[in-house]
Amino acid sequence: MARMSQPEAILATRWPAAVIMERQALNNRWATEKWEAKGVVPDLQPSAEPRVILENPQLLQVLFCGFNIVLQRDEAEGYYMNITSPQPKVFVMWRLEDEWARPQRLTVSYHEGSRWLDSGEPVDGVPLPAELIPWMAKYCEENYKPEPRKKTKYASNKDKGRMGNWRPD
Repeated sequence: MARMSQPEAILATRWPAAVIMERQALNNRWATEKWEAKGVVPDLQPSAEPRVILENPQLLQVLFCGFNIVLQRDEAEGYYMNITSPQPKVFVMWRLEDEWARPQRLTVSYHEGSRWLDSGEPVDGVPLPAELIPWMAKYCEENYKPEPRKKTKYASNKDKGRMGNWRPD
């Protein structure tokens, strides 16, 4: 097996991505708009400024370029769980800045996406682009080794539990 050079190895674990964020106008007394991530696409212009791709009174879509989906060895189990799920996702963490929701980070790890949600960050899951599944599967095959299942132990009549042979009389 031929060894990859350093730049090739880095490229093998990165996928340039752009995020589509969408604002919908709402008609209620508590909120006037709702932001959410709508999709992740290949990034063809990594240094481009945010670009409005659709605008009307009810809907605004903005393309944010310059992101990378990066695969890391310690998240391999999360990648495996994602690609084996019924609907694989890219998790987009975003923040509201200057009246626009701006993506901050992307991940394809279930574990990392869950940690972001648990910490209270706004996170949306969007469908994983189909071209990423073989890339992630190859990475998981090379870097993820599931822990062997532990043999289940059942209680026996010899097992007295932590209280010993205690009986309420």
